[in-house]
Amino acid sequence: MARATTSGASRFAGVGSLVAGVASALALTGAAFYTVEQATCADPGQYVRHDNHVELVGGCFDGADLPQTTTGKQGEDMIRSVPPNNLRP
Repeated sequence: MARATTSGASRFAGVGSLVAGVASALALTGAAFYTVEQATCADPGQYVRHDNHVELVGGCFDGADLPQTTTGKQGEDMIRSVPPNNLRP
């Protein structure tokens, strides 16, 4: 019965790709942790529901930088789709 053998080159290619994958994952994880540490904000802000719209109060950026929402039926649908976990009456 013939025995299958694996050459040293193909083993090295398999181990090399494994090491490259692990190294990339570690680098991306480190970059993610660094980004989160640098993006600190003392006041994360809260969403407050008014009569017919939701407003972001507080936060580390200017509300004028946010895109404007639409009005009418489409705007009402957007308000209803906001999850209630960060809303105050």
